[in-house]
Amino acid sequence: MADQTWNQYTIKNRNKQLVLNTILKNKCLSRADIATKTGLNKGTVSSQVNELLQEELIYEQGPGESSGGRRPVMLLFNQTAGYSIGIDIGVNYILGVLTDLEGNVHLEKSVSLHQLGYDYVMSNLYEVIDHLIEHTPDSRYHITGIGIGVPGTVSKTGEILLAPNLKWKNVSIKEDLEERYHCPILIENEANAGAYGELKFGYGKNHEDIIYVSVGVGIGIGMILNGKLYSGNNGFAGEMGHMTIHYDGPSCNCGNRGCWELYASEQFLEREMKDAGLSGGSLEDVLERASGNDMPSIQMFQTLGDYLGTGLINIINTFNPNQIVIGNRITLAKQWIEQPLLQKVKSNTLWFQQDDLKISFSDLAFRSTALGASAFAYEKFLKANLQTSASQAK
Repeated sequence: MADQTWNQYTIKNRNKQLVLNTILKNKCLSRADIATKTGLNKGTVSSQVNELLQEELIYEQGPGESSGGRRPVMLLFNQTAGYSIGIDIGVNYILGVLTDLEGNVHLEKSVSLHQLGYDYVMSNLYEVIDHLIEHTPDSRYHITGIGIGVPGTVSKTGEILLAPNLKWKNVSIKEDLEERYHCPILIENEANAGAYGELKFGYGKNHEDIIYVSVGVGIGIGMILNGKLYSGNNGFAGEMGHMTIHYDGPSCNCGNRGCWELYASEQFLEREMKDAGLSGGSLEDVLERASGNDMPSIQMFQTLGDYLGTGLINIINTFNPNQIVIGNRITLAKQWIEQPLLQKVKSNTLWFQQDDLKISFSDLAFRSTALGASAFAYEKFLKANLQTSASQAK
């Protein structure tokens, strides 16, 4: 009897997810349209639609066009039934977005970071989240979850095992956030969240295999393979910023030497400016100089682009992707790094690996990680909501 009850619950949950996903995918459908597209009988569709209406996850609008007879009532997803927050914790910034349940940005908040201490970073994180929550519109479900991307290795339980550029090791922020905000908290590697953001909203929408390369103070890699996020056996895949490209190079915060991110990220610019005896050293400083046609600064970006291409060659030869998207703050320097990068890849990648390969700079204005983190949060909410309602109906 228990097995039969469980099977009924499973079938009901699957049918409800199918109905909701069909509405999400097609935007505006009648009950008859849903039955046709899903293969479910009209009674099952009607039952699941009624539950979704009661839960305010969909709403009726109409009537629609008719091919004969009564004009049908149309059903649409209620994207403002709740909101989610996506956070991108960088080494020198925190960016937060408030989105509806389809990822549309309703509000954005960012702060600059000038220290790496845990308490300081968390204080600024609270400031960003508090601001977004304070300005969240009224809705049935209010804040459905908070997704956070961090520049480091994250365990499956959400513990930050190592974030070398933040100088964090074995840090857990999930419990503190859950206690403060009383909603589901998801912690993910920032490059993984960025890859998912590109898959959902950016250049990756029409690709099955995407490599997202996040370049800020460090470098992280997020991989979408066969349409799904690939995170490896224990969730630690993508730490390719720490692959060695100079065996006797400078020491990295991770403990290795000659890591890729030492040559192809903001760290390279800071080191080059210091070695040249120039003031400043931030990305903004070099951008300002390059914009004024300062040739040493332009050459710094060109060299960085060449090194960035060196790492991409290894990635291309390993994964054979059809789309590479470069994101994060380094996209501000696209005009100087793009051509050296592309030339390096063209000259040194195996020729057959270059067929159908497209390398792009993200057009999401640094939001890839925050958008992906928010999507993780609201998709988990929708799945959990459907499972709960199906369980209660057993």
